[in-house]
Amino acid sequence: MVNIAVIYYSSTGNVHALAQAVAEGAGAAGADVRLRRVAELAPPEAIDSNPAWRAHADATADVPEATLEDLAWADAYAFGTPTRYGNVSGQLKQFLDTTASLWASGELADKAVTGFTSAINTHGGNESTLLALYNTMYHWGAVVVPTGYTDPAFSEAGGNPYGTAHPSGAGAPGETVLTAARQQGDRLARIARRLRGEVDR
Repeated sequence: MVNIAVIYYSSTGNVHALAQAVAEGAGAAGADVRLRRVAELAPPEAIDSNPAWRAHADATADVPEATLEDLAWADAYAFGTPTRYGNVSGQLKQFLDTTASLWASGELADKAVTGFTSAINTHGGNESTLLALYNTMYHWGAVVVPTGYTDPAFSEAGGNPYGTAHPSGAGAPGETVLTAARQQGDRLARIARRLRGEVDR
C-alpha cells in the first residue's frame, strides 16, 4: 500500500470538489489517503465580501490543514489550486515555500506527484498554472505524473494533458470532470506503487 497526500487550496469549492474526487480515485486504487487543505491567507473581510467564499470556508473548516508531517508521511502527492493570473494561488505557494527542510534532507525526492486546477474560463490559465506548479516539483526531484491521454476520461473532460482542469464559469464540476479527477488519483496511486517496486494490480 502507498500513502498519498491530496493537498489543495479552494476558495469557493471547485478545487475542493476535484480534490475529493482525486482522493476517492486514489483510495479506490488501494492507497491510504489524507485529504488536506492549506491555510487561508486572505483577511476575513475579503472572504466575507464573497458569500460563496464565506460559505465554503465555513463548510470545510473541519478539513485538517496540511502540515510538513503530511508530506513526510506520503509516498506521493496530488496538489490542487485555482489559477491566479495563470499561476499557483498564494495560499498553496506559501505552503510549498515552507518545505525547504524536507527538500534539503531529500524527503521529497523520487516521489510521484500530480496537479489539478480550476479557472473560470477554459483558457483562463489552467495549463500555465499546472506547469508553474510543477516547477517546484522539479526542484524537489519528484517524479511528475501528468494525466496525458492515458485514459478516455481525460479527453472527455477537456483533454488537458497536464492534469484535470475545470472551467468554473459554467458552475461546479460535473460528473465528467470528477470522473477524470478520480482517474487521475487512480493513476497516481498506480505509478507510486511502481516507484516503490510493488507489483501493479
